[in-house]
Amino acid sequence: MKVLLMNGSPRAKGCTYTALTEIAQELEKENIETEIFQIGNKPISGCIACSGCMETDEECVLKGDRVNEALKKAKEVDGFIFGSPVHYAGASGAITSFLDRFFYAGKSFQYKPGAAIISCRRGGSTAAFDQLNKYFTISNMPIVSSQYWNMVHGNTPEEVRQDLEGMQTMRTLGKNMAWLLKSIQAGKEAEIQLPKQEPREFTNFIR
Repeated sequence: MKVLLMNGSPRAKGCTYTALTEIAQELEKENIETEIFQIGNKPISGCIACSGCMETDEECVLKGDRVNEALKKAKEVDGFIFGSPVHYAGASGAITSFLDRFFYAGKSFQYKPGAAIISCRRGGSTAAFDQLNKYFTISNMPIVSSQYWNMVHGNTPEEVRQDLEGMQTMRTLGKNMAWLLKSIQAGKEAEIQLPKQEPREFTNFIR
C-alpha cells in the first residue's frame, strides 16, 4: 500500500512539509509506503474548462507543470493527503489550481481515502481545511480525520515542531489513514464489493 502526500506550499522544506513528514513517518511505521510530492513554485494554470481531458486517459491537455505527473501516480496509490499553507484565509493558489485540474481530469480517486492538512501562522486554517475537503466529498472518497482538525501552527519548521498538539494530530492522522487502508484491504480480501454506482443525474435549475 502507498500514500501520496502532496505539498502545496511553494517552499519545498517549509512548515507544510514538516507536517507531512510527521504523517509519513507514522505511515511508514505501519509498513505503508509514502511519497511526498512537491507541486513546485512555478506558475500553475487553472482549469480552462476545455473538457479535453474527457478524451484522454486521465491526462490534462495543459502541459508545463506537474499535474500530469501526479495523475499518473494517482493510478498506483491507495490514499492521498493534500497539504497547504494558508494564503488569505484559504488554500494556496497553487494547490487550488493544481487540484482543480487534478480532480477534473482524474478518474482514480473513488473509494481511496483522502485527507487534507493545513499549516498556518495564526488564522484562516479552518476555512482552508474546509476548502480542500470539498474535493473528497465530490469524488466518493472516504475522508480520514484525526483527534482535532488537521492543522499545525507556526511561522517556521522549528515553530511547527513546537506545536505539540498539532504534531500529535498529524501522527494520529497517519495512524488513522493506516488503519483505514488496512481495513479496506481486508474488505477486498473478504470479497466485499464496492458500492454500485447509479448513472449520474445532472439537474440544472433553469426554468
